[in-house]
Amino acid sequence: MEKADQNRPPTVVGATTDLPHDRMTVGRFRTSFPRARWNDDLKAWFVPGQTAQKRIGRWLAQMEAEADAFADEKGRDAFAFDPIESRYLEAAAGMLQIRTPYSKTLVHEIREIPYARWDADRRLWTVPYRSFEDLRRRWPKIEAAAERSEPEAKKARHAAIKGTDEDTASKAKTRERRRKRYPVLVDNVPPFDHAISTHIGVVFFTGTDGELADAETVRAFYFDVEDDDEYAWASWRQGSLEELVTTWPARLSPSDTERRRGWWIPTLDALRDARRDARSKRKSRERRNGATSSSERTTDGS
Repeated sequence: MEKADQNRPPTVVGATTDLPHDRMTVGRFRTSFPRARWNDDLKAWFVPGQTAQKRIGRWLAQMEAEADAFADEKGRDAFAFDPIESRYLEAAAGMLQIRTPYSKTLVHEIREIPYARWDADRRLWTVPYRSFEDLRRRWPKIEAAAERSEPEAKKARHAAIKGTDEDTASKAKTRERRRKRYPVLVDNVPPFDHAISTHIGVVFFTGTDGELADAETVRAFYFDVEDDDEYAWASWRQGSLEELVTTWPARLSPSDTERRRGWWIPTLDALRDARRDARSKRKSRERRNGATSSSERTTDGS
C-alpha cells in the first residue's frame, strides 16, 4: 500500500479560471500566465502555483478596469458628439452629475442605470460615462419627472384643482394619513417589532385596540378589500434610520396574496426609499437644532 502511494503523482497546486472565448483575451492571459494550461475535464484554464488564485484575481481586476476605462472613453466621446442639454445634467471630471428635485419616479428611473450612485454629501446622482447610452434612453422620463417636481409646477397643479372634487379628495387623504392608522386583517396581524411594507410605505406597527375598519374607508384611502374580510385599525409610526438600516430585506417581491392582505416584508428598494426619507428628516432636525442653538447663543450674548 505504501509503495502504491509513493508511485502516485503529486497533486499540482494552483487555481482555475474561466475566460471569454475571444482570441484577444486568451492571448493576453497566456502572455501573463505562460505556464497556464487548458483543462478539458474542468473546461477551464489552470494556473499552477501557491499564489495562482491571487494573481488571477489581480489580472481579472486589471482587465475589468481597462474595460471600464475604454467604455468610459467611448461614452465620453458619445456625449461630446451628441450631448444631453438640460439644466438637471452637468458634465464633470470622469462622470455625469444629475441634480433634481425629489421624485419617486425619477429615483426609480435612475436606479435602473448601471453604476449610478447617490452622493449624499453633495445631494446629487453620479453616472459614469460608460452608462451614457442607458442614461440617454431614460432621460426623457427623468427630466419630465424633475420638471413635475419643481415647486412652481406643484403650485400650478394645486391652483388648477383648487375647489374641485380632486382637491377635496386630496385633502381627505391628507387628513386620513395624519391619523396614522392602517387596516389589518383581524386574523392576520403584522408583527410589531419589524419594519413592514404597506400600501402607504414602510412603517413600524405599534398595536391595535380592535376597532373595526369599515370597507368603504379602506377602499377609498388604502387598498381594495373583499366584503367578507374583517379588518381592524392598527396604529403605526415611522422607523428611525438605525432601525431601517438594520432591517434585513425580503429576497422576493410581494405576492398578490400579500398585497391583498395589505402588508409584506419590505424589499431592498422599499427600504432604500425609507432610509433616504429617514436620513433627510434627521438632517432637517439637525439643521433646525443647530439654528436654534445658534439663536440661543446670540440671545445670551455668547
